[in-house]
Amino acid sequence: MKLLAETKALKKLLKLKTDFQRFVRNNYEQNANDCETCEVKGACCLDAHFVNVHITRLEAVQIYKAIKARENVGEVFERVEKTIKKYDLKGSENGFAKTYACPLFEKEIGCIVHAKGKPIPCITHACYENKSDIPPGKLQIEKEKSVERLNRQTFGNAWTWLPLPVWISKLNTESNRDGQDKQDKQDNSLD
Repeated sequence: MKLLAETKALKKLLKLKTDFQRFVRNNYEQNANDCETCEVKGACCLDAHFVNVHITRLEAVQIYKAIKARENVGEVFERVEKTIKKYDLKGSENGFAKTYACPLFEKEIGCIVHAKGKPIPCITHACYENKSDIPPGKLQIEKEKSVERLNRQTFGNAWTWLPLPVWISKLNTESNRDGQDKQDKQDNSLD
């Protein structure tokens, strides 16, 4: 199988998510409570007993790029690392059994990747009072399968679903290591 270029895959992923956000907003969110009127803004994102969002590597790349474009990038990565430590998030082992507070929520802003990388479960979620108003679970599963397919087309089979903070930390570590490797090569060429 010929792999899809990451840049092209990220464009397709953004379109998929943007279309899905529009669909959920137009067909379901009118029955949900408005986040702007919530007494405790971000309560659902910061509920450590509730959040259990797993993402693919491709989604992690998308989110990582959105984080890197921020002014407070260091603070965000610090929150990611604290989340991993506090909630004992590791790789895929028991990952789906663990919950955590999302490190990508900022009180004055909300979700810092809302427009550029919000994961499918987060797009689906809203504060619905009636169960009948919630988007059917099959919609989320269908979109996650589309994301998984796109991820596989980009990275092959060498990846796994991981908790969001774990993937972000992995990419940050890889980026820092790659940056150090490049610096070491430059330093060696000066010798």
